[in-house]
Amino acid sequence: MLEGLIAFFQQSAFGYVTVGNVLMYFVALLLLYVAIKKDAEPLLLIPIAFGIILGNIPSQLTRLFDEGGLFWYLNMGVTKGIYPPLIFLGIGALTDFSFMLSYPLTIFLGGAAQIGIFITFILAKIFGFSLKQAASIGIIGGADGPTSIYISSQFAPELLSSIAIAAYSYIALIPILQPVVSKILTTKEERKIRMGPPRRVSKTERILFPIIVTIVSALLVPQSLSLIGMLMLGNILREAGNVKRLVEAASRYILDTVTIILMVCVGASARAEIFLKPQSLLIFGLGALAFICSLSGGILFAKFMNLFLKQKINPLIGAAGVSAVPDSARVAQKIAQEADPTNFILMHAMSPNVAGVIGLAVAAGVFLALIK
Repeated sequence: MLEGLIAFFQQSAFGYVTVGNVLMYFVALLLLYVAIKKDAEPLLLIPIAFGIILGNIPSQLTRLFDEGGLFWYLNMGVTKGIYPPLIFLGIGALTDFSFMLSYPLTIFLGGAAQIGIFITFILAKIFGFSLKQAASIGIIGGADGPTSIYISSQFAPELLSSIAIAAYSYIALIPILQPVVSKILTTKEERKIRMGPPRRVSKTERILFPIIVTIVSALLVPQSLSLIGMLMLGNILREAGNVKRLVEAASRYILDTVTIILMVCVGASARAEIFLKPQSLLIFGLGALAFICSLSGGILFAKFMNLFLKQKINPLIGAAGVSAVPDSARVAQKIAQEADPTNFILMHAMSPNVAGVIGLAVAAGVFLALIK
């Protein structure tokens, strides 16, 4: 019997498990705890965490990552840049751009909130990362996981797992980070600023918007078309009003299916020998800086705009310029109501929020165009 047990053990994967694999199991358990117990981005963190477990079962025997294995096929959608545009299709079908069209001035806040991307890009280069790696790390500041994955898959696939997990971790921490940054940079009186009701946006405007944005952005930054084009395709399906089946397919079946596959692939790529390196900790630190700079950039630019505006902007909506739709807008509303329970800025915060999605896709296109 003892010989049989020894033979069985030799055929199992236990003998291949490393200390690094065990540490990654604990990382996965931590993410599962945060996602399930704290309800922090569970749709994203649960498949990522389980992917980490799958990726750290010794592949010498599973062959999941070898040519012809399951993850070899699934990762084709990551390395070829297929999954992120499909997610943008679903996001477009879910997003209402009328908030932004009703108050177009706040579009500039969505642009200002991308400053963290470029600050971190410069710092990452100073810390010794290559231009492509620095661009991939900087995109974390946009608070958009699919774009971070898209850029890193094109520029720095060796950093994909670290960048993606950092991006989604900070997106999950929006309810913690955004209030701290917002309260440091604003006074209570500024947080009480009331904004007028947004104007009504016609259906014609809503239909023309995705067409015009696609043409203009593609002509200015052609490399952004795969993201912007799919985002606007989803949006025009939504606004057309007579293709509800396609809207449902894009916003539910395609989006949810691709999200599961992409998140599991990201988690599975976080194998111990790849993830447990000093540069991963540096990426997490730079990602936090990028995120904080982006939140701060939107708030400070709103305060700057108020120097010239008769009708003041509540600077809290500037922090919603990061593209975490709609979480950052909801947090802005919550902070405003803490200062004044009768103040409602959610619709106004949605304007820079959705502008941030477009701004981030354009920023990604700029990196793709300039960095060879």
